[in-house]
Amino acid sequence: MDIDVDLIRRDLAQIVNFPSVGGSDAETAVQRWCAATLTGLGMEVDQWRLDLDDLRAREDYPGEEVEREEAWGCVGTSGPGTPALILNGHVDVVPPGEPESWTNADPWLVREVDGNWFGRGVCDMKGGVVAIIAAARAVSDMSLARSFAVHTVIGEEDGGLGTFATLLRGHTGESCVIAEPTDNELVAANAGALTFRIQVAGRATHGSMRTAGHSAITAFELLHRALHELEAVRNAAPPEPFGDQPWPISIGILQAGDWASTVPDLLIAEGRYGVMPGESFSDAKTTFEQALARAAAADTWLAENPPVVTWPGGHFAAGRLPAGDPFGAQVADAAMAAGRPRPRLVGAPYGSDLRQYAAAGIPTVQYGPGAIGDAHAIDERVSVDEVVACARAYAELIVARCS
Repeated sequence: MDIDVDLIRRDLAQIVNFPSVGGSDAETAVQRWCAATLTGLGMEVDQWRLDLDDLRAREDYPGEEVEREEAWGCVGTSGPGTPALILNGHVDVVPPGEPESWTNADPWLVREVDGNWFGRGVCDMKGGVVAIIAAARAVSDMSLARSFAVHTVIGEEDGGLGTFATLLRGHTGESCVIAEPTDNELVAANAGALTFRIQVAGRATHGSMRTAGHSAITAFELLHRALHELEAVRNAAPPEPFGDQPWPISIGILQAGDWASTVPDLLIAEGRYGVMPGESFSDAKTTFEQALARAAAADTWLAENPPVVTWPGGHFAAGRLPAGDPFGAQVADAAMAAGRPRPRLVGAPYGSDLRQYAAAGIPTVQYGPGAIGDAHAIDERVSVDEVVACARAYAELIVARCS
């Protein structure tokens, strides 16, 4: 299968140059680039402005963690009829941090060193997006009996709004590969995730009279221990294909105090809570809240000043490929045909858009270039060879599914 590495290099440089952090103007602009690129490959393109008010009013709205006033969808289809295969990639990225922390000091310019591309989003997941485009380009002159579709989506990093809107618009298919970084593994199941916020009260006083007050930080330490205990219980016996610690609980943001010599009277903690397959959001939240309530009831201060738990941001449900579904083996066959070792089926501890396609009855797996450990990192990188190999695998899969 003819995969043009120079065109991949060009596409990656262009798409990374859009600083498409969620909610930014560039998140809109990069979708225009995708629509133009897919049109140039001869695909029939549906590009539409998302009705954000309507989406946010829906009961199953997946949530957002950034502010958006505008967002766009983009789907390219190779021909008529229900696509035999969907190739999905998200074009939003997380913030790059301080540019000075990057080796090249500009995370929006792709740098190639020792067989790797560096830049924000090259791994998560613009490398996967350009691999999809390269595969579509490689089969563009073939006469296929069935159609395939390319879904480029926004908002994956903060809830999955783009895929939610794409499925609502009626863009479906018989199978789906999401080009998330999987390090030559085949992700067939995802844990879910919720964003939590815990508000803990203290009693302020002068730092020299610490014992006359009650530090919100001290109160939170008890709650933090309770979360560690809950995490251990929930991860004691994970099912296949998940490995160790598939639904962790982590604190990402802590805010407390406003003066160095004042005992803080408020702490706000925000974090991520893993949701198990088959567990409803309601049940997961109840388990979390009850664990904190038990810890609070055992402490004199917290019993009288219980923590307040809220659930802002995205709601990522768990999802999986149905056990025994042949699609996983077909993707593994395509990877081998592209010259890669046969990938094994695994479960991933993070949420993704997999659960949305799975919920729509579409057999879905994740298979893409890069390793999740390089996603969101300073000096984010992806192997050139992996991007090319995944592009070849996608092209092999298109032929297998659509012939």
